[in-house]
Amino acid sequence: MSLKERFDLIRSIGEECIQEDELEKLLENKPQPICYDGFEPSGRMHIAQGVMKAINVNKLVSAGCKVKIWIADWFAQLNNKMGGDLKKIRVVGEYLIEIWKAVGMNLDGGQVEFLWSSDEINSRAHEYWPLVMDIARRNKLPRIMRCCQIMGRSEQDELTAAQIFYPCMQCADIFFLKADICQLGMDQRKVNVLAREYCDAIKRKNKPIILSHHMLPGLQEGQEKMSKSDPSSAIYMEDEEADVNLKIKKAFCPPQVVENNPCLEYIQYIIFPWHHEFTVERKPENGGDRKYESFEELVSDYKCGELHPGDLKPALSKALNRILQPVRDHFNNDPKAKDLAKRVK
Repeated sequence: MSLKERFDLIRSIGEECIQEDELEKLLENKPQPICYDGFEPSGRMHIAQGVMKAINVNKLVSAGCKVKIWIADWFAQLNNKMGGDLKKIRVVGEYLIEIWKAVGMNLDGGQVEFLWSSDEINSRAHEYWPLVMDIARRNKLPRIMRCCQIMGRSEQDELTAAQIFYPCMQCADIFFLKADICQLGMDQRKVNVLAREYCDAIKRKNKPIILSHHMLPGLQEGQEKMSKSDPSSAIYMEDEEADVNLKIKKAFCPPQVVENNPCLEYIQYIIFPWHHEFTVERKPENGGDRKYESFEELVSDYKCGELHPGDLKPALSKALNRILQPVRDHFNNDPKAKDLAKRVK
């Protein structure tokens, strides 16, 4: 793969990249850049975390990167997930790894590494905590509180003292893991920018590159993001075929409207990157079957009314179920996975 091909593939992951020229330089100078992504084991996994992460990780691996996935168990405890019970958090983390294995994340060549934050921090505490303390020392409390969005909190929320640690620790993770690229969602952008500001403060030249991927909206009207407290707002990785069909049938999908249309976003960010095409089955009187090779083609038909939500939705359900079936099969047939799913539920 040429340098330009590697750059284009990595860049295609991000809705935003800070900074593109730094990414080019990194790829020129380092054969295997380190990319970092992290997640809190905090409950069920929705399709953006499951499938979009697999798509992004597979692109990074294809482009020659090493991907470190930080299983942020201590962070879930700080954020009071699973009632702060670290044993339960650990079970959820193992369950989520099983989902990524089943859906097709490329784990064969050893370029993807799952790291448990509690294990790694405890084994190298002498490196980690001085870094956290230095980041905390160099920032005022309002600056840290502006990062609270990374925990799914707002500055107006009444935060525990533990939650104030969280941004300082997440910022430290980037340097602790020697990450060249931070590949997280747009909702994590503020803490990644904090890491670049920290580089200025300590006069460090090589700043982490921020590659922020798009956040899928919820399936209902006006839902900017998926909500774990509202199961109808997202497709979950272990949803049965009937669940997927019902959720998509009820999803917000106004005719001829492309902006803020969650069904079209699912097609753009999940279906095309996964299947590279989208087939709509229709009766001959409704125009017959239609295979789309690009999202732009589909948008053009949808805008002018050539493609109706009544035909688009069943096609979307079918395409999603094709992606999720191997996950269902894995959790039905593999004893370890079956046990984990039972314990999580």
